[in-house]
Amino acid sequence: LIRLAVVKSSSMDKEVDIRKVARQHAEMDAFFADFSIRGDEAYQQLPIDNDLTGALCQISEKINQCRACNLGSSRTNAVPGAGSPDARLVFVGEAPGADEDAQGLPFIGRAGKLLGDIIAAMGLKREDVFICNILKCRPPGNRDPKPEEIMSCLPFLRRQLEIIDPEIIVALGAHAAKTLLETNESIGRLRGEFRQYCSGPGAKPVKFMATYHPAYLLRNYSPDNRRKVWEDMKKVMSEMGLPVPSK
Repeated sequence: LIRLAVVKSSSMDKEVDIRKVARQHAEMDAFFADFSIRGDEAYQQLPIDNDLTGALCQISEKINQCRACNLGSSRTNAVPGAGSPDARLVFVGEAPGADEDAQGLPFIGRAGKLLGDIIAAMGLKREDVFICNILKCRPPGNRDPKPEEIMSCLPFLRRQLEIIDPEIIVALGAHAAKTLLETNESIGRLRGEFRQYCSGPGAKPVKFMATYHPAYLLRNYSPDNRRKVWEDMKKVMSEMGLPVPSK
């Protein structure tokens, strides 16, 4: 295991919103508790090490030193990723948020808690998987990633995926799915079926499942959205040979 330094209205409306959020969190907690890429030149300069932990640590150091875009100057901490260097399953999100930027670790805020609940419901622990993002630094105000930022960060992610060599990649949200699959299809059309991710010509394809980002579930909670994510994860579990609950 390695650990890389690698969420306005009237007072009445606020009270209703707080109650609604609390109810949604309780329902989600109970539910999950029941069970062609650019940047080739930079990519070629990144290190490869026969020792997986050492290789990922080298990538982490490169990320911490990176100032290829403006995010390198505005961040508090870079967030390379965290988890097992030989993980069978890798989760890829969009970008770090405020909590992640403060601590240098991925998915530790509200969305991270929900992702942890999903991982636990799959019968796994966070240390069994690897968790990272398309961007390694937080965009100001959690805005969407810019194309030039993605181009700067993508070589790091490509190398991480090459080193870990997972059986399955789960893309959390539209930005991760569209970037890795090089497509403009919506997340609603991409999710639910296995696709293939390939880091480049001649590389071994990896099974790829897109699903909704945990932050999306928190913003747009509904039993239907929750069900869709869980159905996606059950397909991943089945592919990995893990016990799949009936509900």
